[in-house]
Amino acid sequence: MAEAQRFKIFIAAYLVLEDNGKLLLHKRANSGYEDGNYSLVAGHLDGAETAKHSIIREAYEEAGIKLTTESLEVVHVIHRFSPTREYIDIFLKANKWQGQVVNKEPHKCAELAWFPKDNLPDNLILPVKHALEQIDQAKTYSDFGWQNS
Repeated sequence: MAEAQRFKIFIAAYLVLEDNGKLLLHKRANSGYEDGNYSLVAGHLDGAETAKHSIIREAYEEAGIKLTTESLEVVHVIHRFSPTREYIDIFLKANKWQGQVVNKEPHKCAELAWFPKDNLPDNLILPVKHALEQIDQAKTYSDFGWQNS
Protein backbone atom coordinates (compact mmCIF):
# COMPACT_ATOMS: atom_id res chain seq x y z
CA MET A 1 0.00 0.00 0.00
CA ALA A 2 1.42 3.40 -1.00
CA GLU A 3 2.07 5.95 1.70
CA ALA A 4 -0.38 8.87 1.66
CA GLN A 5 0.92 12.06 0.09
CA ARG A 6 2.41 14.15 2.90
CA PHE A 7 2.01 17.87 3.33
CA LYS A 8 4.85 19.88 1.76
CA ILE A 9 5.99 23.29 2.98
CA PHE A 10 8.27 25.62 1.04
CA ILE A 11 11.16 27.38 2.76
CA ALA A 12 12.72 30.65 1.65
CA ALA A 13 15.61 32.64 3.11
CA TYR A 14 15.86 36.44 2.97
CA LEU A 15 18.87 38.66 3.53
CA VAL A 16 18.46 41.75 5.71
CA LEU A 17 21.49 43.79 4.72
CA GLU A 18 21.79 47.20 6.36
CA ASP A 19 24.48 49.82 5.88
CA ASN A 20 24.38 53.28 7.49
CA GLY A 21 20.61 53.19 8.03
CA LYS A 22 19.87 51.90 4.53
CA LEU A 23 18.51 48.52 3.44
CA LEU A 24 19.49 46.69 0.28
CA LEU A 25 16.42 45.97 -1.86
CA HIS A 26 15.97 43.96 -5.03
CA LYS A 27 13.39 44.96 -7.69
CA ARG A 28 11.97 41.77 -9.16
CA ALA A 29 11.76 41.24 -12.93
CA ASN A 30 10.84 38.45 -15.36
CA SER A 31 10.01 35.94 -12.63
CA GLY A 32 6.22 35.76 -12.82
CA TYR A 33 5.99 36.60 -9.11
CA GLU A 34 5.65 40.20 -7.90
CA ASP A 35 7.59 41.56 -10.88
CA GLY A 36 8.15 45.32 -10.58
CA ASN A 37 8.00 45.18 -6.79
CA TYR A 38 10.81 45.32 -4.26
CA SER A 39 11.99 42.55 -2.00
CA LEU A 40 15.15 41.57 -0.20
CA VAL A 41 17.84 39.38 -1.74
CA ALA A 42 16.23 35.98 -1.25
CA GLY A 43 15.64 32.49 -2.54
CA HIS A 44 14.28 29.05 -1.86
CA LEU A 45 16.36 26.46 -0.11
CA ASP A 46 17.62 23.97 -2.69
CA GLY A 47 17.56 21.02 -0.31
CA ALA A 48 20.49 19.60 1.61
CA GLU A 49 21.45 23.13 2.70
CA THR A 50 20.75 25.19 5.80
CA ALA A 51 18.99 28.56 5.65
CA LYS A 52 22.34 30.23 6.31
CA HIS A 53 24.02 28.34 3.48
CA SER A 54 21.09 29.16 1.19
CA ILE A 55 21.36 32.91 1.81
CA ILE A 56 25.15 32.80 1.47
CA ARG A 57 24.64 31.22 -1.98
CA GLU A 58 21.87 33.65 -2.96
CA ALA A 59 23.81 36.73 -1.78
CA TYR A 60 26.72 35.78 -4.02
CA GLU A 61 24.54 34.76 -6.99
CA GLU A 62 22.35 37.88 -6.85
CA ALA A 63 24.51 40.61 -5.32
CA GLY A 64 28.12 39.43 -5.65
CA ILE A 65 28.88 39.60 -1.93
CA LYS A 66 30.41 36.96 0.31
CA LEU A 67 28.93 36.10 3.68
CA THR A 68 29.90 33.60 6.36
CA THR A 69 27.65 31.58 8.63
CA GLU A 70 29.18 33.45 11.59
CA SER A 71 28.12 36.81 10.12
CA LEU A 72 24.44 35.81 9.94
CA GLU A 73 21.76 35.96 12.62
CA VAL A 74 18.13 34.88 12.30
CA VAL A 75 16.05 37.99 13.06
CA HIS A 76 12.57 36.84 12.07
CA VAL A 77 10.58 33.82 10.91
CA ILE A 78 7.17 33.98 9.21
CA HIS A 79 4.75 31.08 8.77
CA ARG A 80 3.06 32.36 5.61
CA PHE A 81 -0.08 31.12 3.91
CA SER A 82 -0.98 31.78 0.29
CA PRO A 83 -3.75 30.12 -1.75
CA THR A 84 -1.23 27.98 -3.64
CA ARG A 85 1.52 27.28 -1.09
CA GLU A 86 2.47 27.44 2.54
CA TYR A 87 5.88 28.89 3.44
CA ILE A 88 8.36 29.26 6.21
CA ASP A 89 10.28 32.49 5.52
CA ILE A 90 13.55 32.91 7.41
CA PHE A 91 15.03 36.42 7.59
CA LEU A 92 18.76 36.56 8.29
CA LYS A 93 20.66 39.74 9.08
CA ALA A 94 24.31 40.01 8.10
CA ASN A 95 26.56 42.07 10.35
CA LYS A 96 29.42 42.05 7.82
CA TRP A 97 30.19 40.98 4.28
CA GLN A 98 32.96 41.05 1.71
CA GLY A 99 32.80 42.63 -1.72
CA GLN A 100 30.84 45.37 -3.39
CA VAL A 101 27.13 44.97 -4.07
CA VAL A 102 26.54 44.47 -7.80
CA ASN A 103 23.48 43.26 -9.71
CA LYS A 104 24.67 39.88 -10.98
CA GLU A 105 21.23 38.85 -12.30
CA PRO A 106 19.92 41.77 -14.39
CA HIS A 107 17.60 39.36 -16.23
CA LYS A 108 15.77 38.72 -12.91
CA CYS A 109 16.53 41.95 -11.05
CA ALA A 110 15.61 45.33 -12.52
CA GLU A 111 17.43 47.16 -9.72
CA LEU A 112 19.55 46.42 -6.68
CA ALA A 113 19.69 49.56 -4.55
CA TRP A 114 20.03 50.92 -1.02
CA PHE A 115 16.99 52.66 0.51
CA PRO A 116 16.74 54.58 3.81
CA LYS A 117 14.97 52.38 6.37
CA ASP A 118 12.54 55.21 7.09
CA ASN A 119 11.73 55.77 3.40
CA LEU A 120 11.23 52.38 1.75
CA PRO A 121 9.42 52.12 -1.60
CA ASP A 122 5.63 51.85 -1.54
CA ASN A 123 5.78 48.78 -3.79
CA LEU A 124 7.56 46.58 -1.26
CA ILE A 125 6.23 43.01 -1.33
CA LEU A 126 3.74 42.75 1.56
CA PRO A 127 5.24 39.79 3.48
CA VAL A 128 8.66 41.50 3.32
CA LYS A 129 7.19 44.79 4.54
CA HIS A 130 5.49 42.87 7.36
CA ALA A 131 8.74 41.12 8.32
CA LEU A 132 10.72 44.39 8.39
CA GLU A 133 8.08 45.94 10.66
CA GLN A 134 8.26 42.91 12.97
CA ILE A 135 12.07 43.07 13.01
CA ASP A 136 11.91 46.77 13.99
CA GLN A 137 9.74 45.72 16.94
CA ALA A 138 12.24 42.95 17.88
CA LYS A 139 9.61 40.26 17.21
CA THR A 140 11.19 37.05 16.03
CA TYR A 141 8.08 35.16 14.82
CA SER A 142 4.81 35.98 13.08
CA ASP A 143 2.08 34.49 10.93
CA PHE A 144 1.10 36.09 7.62
CA GLY A 145 -1.79 35.48 5.24
CA TRP A 146 -3.89 33.38 7.57
CA GLN A 147 -7.52 34.41 8.07
CA ASN A 148 -7.11 34.86 11.81
CA SER A 149 -3.56 36.18 11.98
